[in-house]
This record gives sequence, C-alpha cells and structure tokens, in this order.
Amino acid sequence: MRPFDPRLLRAAPAARGDAALLAAAGAGVALAAVGSAYALARTLVAAADGRLDAVALAGFVVALGLRALLAAASGLAAARMSATVKAQLRDDLVKAVGDRGPAWLTGQRAGELATLTGRGLDALDGYFTGYLPQLILSVTVPAAVLITLAASDLTSAIIVLVTLPLLPIFGILIGWQTQATTERQWRRLQMLGGHFLDMVAGLPTLRAFGRAQAQVSAVRKMADQHRVATMQTLRVAFLSALVLELVGTISVALVAVPVGLRLLSGSLTLSTALLVLLLTPEAYAPLRAAGSRFHASMEGLTALDQAFTLIAAAESPAAADSVQIMHTQATAAQDRMDNRDLQQTVLVRIDGVTVEYERGPALKDAVLEVRRGDRIALVGPSGGGKSTLVGLMLGFVTPTTGAVLRGEDDLDAWRRRLAWVPQKAHLFAATLAENIALGAPEATRAEIEAAARAAYLDEVVASLPDGLDTPLGERGHGLSSGERQRLALARAFLRNDSELILLDEPTSRLDAKSEQAVIEATERLMTDRTAVFVAHRPAMLRLATRVVRVEDGRLIERAEVPA
Repeated sequence: MRPFDPRLLRAAPAARGDAALLAAAGAGVALAAVGSAYALARTLVAAADGRLDAVALAGFVVALGLRALLAAASGLAAARMSATVKAQLRDDLVKAVGDRGPAWLTGQRAGELATLTGRGLDALDGYFTGYLPQLILSVTVPAAVLITLAASDLTSAIIVLVTLPLLPIFGILIGWQTQATTERQWRRLQMLGGHFLDMVAGLPTLRAFGRAQAQVSAVRKMADQHRVATMQTLRVAFLSALVLELVGTISVALVAVPVGLRLLSGSLTLSTALLVLLLTPEAYAPLRAAGSRFHASMEGLTALDQAFTLIAAAESPAAADSVQIMHTQATAAQDRMDNRDLQQTVLVRIDGVTVEYERGPALKDAVLEVRRGDRIALVGPSGGGKSTLVGLMLGFVTPTTGAVLRGEDDLDAWRRRLAWVPQKAHLFAATLAENIALGAPEATRAEIEAAARAAYLDEVVASLPDGLDTPLGERGHGLSSGERQRLALARAFLRNDSELILLDEPTSRLDAKSEQAVIEATERLMTDRTAVFVAHRPAMLRLATRVVRVEDGRLIERAEVPA
C-alpha cells in the first residue's frame, strides 16, 4: 500500500487545491518549528545570563501562534479534501455499478458494496485528517531540521541523518504486517455486511421455514471472526507504536548524550547545544506520529484500493475492447439493413446475440426484431432467458457476442423512450406521488392523479390517510404485491411519450382480483404502443400479437397467437 495514491487526485480534481494548501501548510509548519527553536534557545541563553530577551520571547510566541494557525488551516484543508474525494468516489462507484448493470448487483454483493460506499470510504477520514498531514510534515520538518543542524552543528546533523531512516524502515516492515491483518479485517467486515443485508431482506422467508435462529448464529460467528481480526490489527498497531517510540527515543539520546559531553568540555556553545536539543525531537516526531496514525487509516486505504479496482474494472481496456467489438459488430449488422427501416419500422433488432453468465449461457444466437405496433409475449420455462432478453433491450445486459441495435446509440437517450414495469417494482421511502413520478419528475399533480386512475390505483389512494401524499415505508412497506404492481404501471402510464413498453411478468405473485386489475391496466397501457412482455398466465397472452417461446436460451416464434 503506497503512502499516497496519485489516483486520488486524478479521481477528484477538485481536491487538488486543498492538496496544495496542505503541502504549503506543511512547509510553513517546518519553518515555524525552526523559528520557534531559534527563538526559544535565545530566550533560554538570555535567562541563563540573568536577562530577558524580549525580542526572542516575542518571536517564540509569534512562531507558536503561526504554527497553531497553520495546523488549523491544514486540518481544514484535509477535512475538505476528504469530503471532496469521498463524494467523488461514491459518484464513480455508482456509475461503475450502473455500467455493469443490475444483473451484477446480486446476492451478497449489494451488502458488500453498501459497506464499501458507507463505512469503507468513511474510514478515509482517518487517512486525510490524521495520516496525510503527518506524512507531509515527516518530509518538510526533518528536511528543515537537517538543514538548520548542518549549518549549526554538523556532527549532530550527521547522527540525525543516519538514525532518521530507521523509523520509516521499521514503519514499512510493520506496515506490511498491518496491511495483511487490515485486509483480513476488511474482508470479514464486508462478508458480515453482505450476509447481514441478505439475511434481513429474506427474514420473512427464514422465519417461515424456521431458519432465522440458524442465520442469527451464522451472523454471530461472522461478527466474532471480525472481532478477532480487529483485535489482531490493534495488537499490531500497539506493538508498532511501541517500536517507533523506542527507536525515536534512542535516536534522540544518541544526539543528546554527545551534545551534553561536548558542552561540558567547552567545545560547544550553550546556544548551539540548546538549538540542537530543541530541534532533534522535532525531526523524529512527525515520523513517529505518521507511523502511529498509519494504522488508523489502513481500513480506509484498503477500502480505497477496492473502490479503485471496482471503478477501473468498469473502465478497463478489456471492457473497452469488448465495447469496441460490440460496436464493430453492431456497425456491421447496421450495414446489412436499411437505416430508414430501423428508425421507421423496427424499434429493436437483436442480431445473433449470445449472453453467458458464470453459471452458463442464458441466450444462444438469439435473433428477434421488434417492429412498431408489435405486442410480443415472451413465454417459456423459468430460467429460459426471458428476463435476460428484456435486460438486453433495456441495456442492463451486455451481449457476449452479437449486437443489439436500437433507435439510439446513447443508452440514457434510449431509456427515455421506454416505459418499464419490472417483475418486482422497487419502491422508495417517499410519498406515493413521488414514487409514481419517479420516471417523470416534472409531471403535474393532475397528471399523477390521471396515471393512478389509469392503473386502477385510485381505490388504493382513496384508502390511504393522506392520499397521494402518504409516505411509504422502505421498499413500499404498507402496500400489497398487487398494489405495488399497479403503482409500477402508474409509473409507465405517466411516461405517455414512451415508444416501447417492457414488462417482466407483471402479474406474478398476484391474487385473482389483483391480476385482473393489472391485466386490464396493462391492456390500456399497450393501446397504440409497442410492447414486449414476459407472460406465464394465459390471461396475458390474449394481449399479444406475436408469441415467442424462449427455452434453453433459444428463441422460437410460434405461428399461432391465442385468441
């Protein structure tokens, strides 16, 4: 782990000004330390002669005040730099996850990412406000002290120059062990966070099957493993602090003892001896402080390295090559068809697409053309590839081979032309109106009310205490499955300018009454529009103009369409 990662400034250019201020403050503190030592030495020599050197005393007070002011400025710059970098990294992480698509964020990975963006990046505060300022001082202060000692007493300067590297050498040796223990601690914390989030999400299922207590025991075991890893890290940190303090004290003594003997022999003046004794501890103090604060910042640095790895993976040359290959394939496929045909007749064309996951292929050489006015029902067994096909059209899934040709090259522009009703709509801890207007934030109140009526959600709105202004719990707590699906349909109704509607099993897990309401709302939603929907229930199939069977990753279009 490097003491300073240059990727920080590349990732957050806005922090460069604070970094420059931090460096300038470090240089100012070094000069103030030398100045205060000079002034104090003169003051003590004058006091030994029985007089008061008011100028030297005033200079000492001014130097101390300047040092305190520079330390405050350094702390402010470090805190602001920490906030800037964390905000930028969180934005980059969200973008990287968005580039990978929702399919990547499954299982415990969501919990691990939450731990990384929350607790992990927050641990960078210790690095920026504690370790980094001391790291700068460990360069500027020893350099200023050595130059001053070389001009005042060359012998002491040589001793300091020889013993000074002992602290970073021991710090590096201990740092390697600290890095290993901290990475182990961080892995345990990520596993704990991921498993805990996964367990909380599935708690009703665990309770229903009587497995809640077993998962509590598993979380307790993982928490205990994290506790052991944390204590190992703290043990290394305490031992390293002892070693650094011992080396620093011995190094100061190696300078102080010869200075005392030379002072007694008369080969060294009192003012020079005092200056050397005052400056020598200043040379070692920043290194000792940096070594001790390095351990406090290791968790943040470990999380930082993982964040950069995740961000870089989304921007890696391999990913860029993959995008270039797909672009080339898309261009070649585009050349084989009439552009006017794609824009005027065809909304989406899937051309020889294969999608492979870790568990195996989800689609194999899929070919499908979605023409304007089509209402295509995707049928077939679970796991056959239907949701993957919808994900391709949304741009959430990247083809392994083949090309997906849409009316827009830019995915964000393309998605603005879509309305999407997922299998299980995600609702946020906001009001009912805000949840409906998720995809159309500029919608008026009247438009939101009209969308709710069109989705048969008006009865639900009337039964709530504050109507559309009723706040929902996290994930739509307080609404039934059917009501959540109707809310998702209301979102789609509100995007009345969408050209293509994608629905992923909108009637799954619904009772008969809710199913009928959702089907009627879906039929109204599809009127005069193009739609692709996943259907398991026969009642949905009557809405289709084309039926495509997806089985084992293969697409087979059925000639007959249910009446």
